[in-house]
Amino acid sequence: MATTMCQCLGFTVASLGFVGTIVATALNMWSTQDLGQDLVTSVYNYMGLWKTCVQQTSGFTECRPFFTVLGLPATFQAIRALMIVSIVLSLIGTLVSILALKCIRLGTMDDTAKANLTLTSGILFIIAGVCCVAGVSIYANMLVTNFWMSNTSMLGAQGPARQRYTFGSALFVGWVSGGLLLIGGIVMCIA
Repeated sequence: MATTMCQCLGFTVASLGFVGTIVATALNMWSTQDLGQDLVTSVYNYMGLWKTCVQQTSGFTECRPFFTVLGLPATFQAIRALMIVSIVLSLIGTLVSILALKCIRLGTMDDTAKANLTLTSGILFIIAGVCCVAGVSIYANMLVTNFWMSNTSMLGAQGPARQRYTFGSALFVGWVSGGLLLIGGIVMCIA
């Protein structure tokens, strides 16, 4: 009974993390324009993994996808790849964990095979969670670095004013969903 509860809890938590990873990857608000030093805030910029958007105070929003793959920085492409790998591993882990649940019987699958499938799905969820958290954290590191580099020059004097971006809501969704994948994977491994 305890094993079944552990499996169901791990499956539910990891499935929430899986959905959260998809949402975080699809959201356009990975970075939002810092309005702290702007006097005129009639235009608001934000950017995601797939497109950049401009929103005006009138409510009009225009989004443009990144038309090039080769023109993007390598770190940006690596973040995209980490998020896609996280989604694919979560999908595979979800399918494997459905087969591993003790409350579902398919054919003549014995308990050792179900235990091996449970462990496999837990490991897949853990790796997916690490990929998600790593991708989001690398993007956050890029934002912090660009934020401070746009503020000061190499010698510490104030540099020219450039657009600065801060954390968007998708980063927080990504961190939470990566944590849910890690917790769900650990619970599945314990089961």
